[in-house]
Amino acid sequence: MKARAAARPAHGLGSMVWLQGLACGAVVAMATPTAVLGGLLLVPGIGALLAERRAGRPAARVTLLCGAAAAAGPLIALWQSGLGVGGALAAAADPAVLAGCWAAQAGGWLLAQLAPVLLRLAFDAHAATIAARLRSERARVEAEWDIPPAG
Repeated sequence: MKARAAARPAHGLGSMVWLQGLACGAVVAMATPTAVLGGLLLVPGIGALLAERRAGRPAARVTLLCGAAAAAGPLIALWQSGLGVGGALAAAADPAVLAGCWAAQAGGWLLAQLAPVLLRLAFDAHAATIAARLRSERARVEAEWDIPPAG
């Protein structure tokens, strides 16, 4: 009895995976053109989602968000044109649509990778500026009060 309880995941996501699969299958069955176009336009984001192992998957989430924003226009055009699979494949075959959506996802991924580094550099530069200002203020006070400099 204890062996079975230990084998189950503690967080209880077993049935959630099945429900997500069921929902994905329902979307593909009921809205095939939208699923085809959305899937083709979001290939880099889906790849980032599968490849990233960090908790919360921040880079994949940014990548998918940028991809969804870029895919909104082609999806709306597909919905307004009659929702055909042929229209979805034609929109996905358009190099400007595909390149624009994939470039937006690449930009989102790059932003997610570079933002922590750039923020760290900015915070370090700010801390160095404050430390230099405090050192000069301390030297001024030591000179003004005839206090020997600290070791």
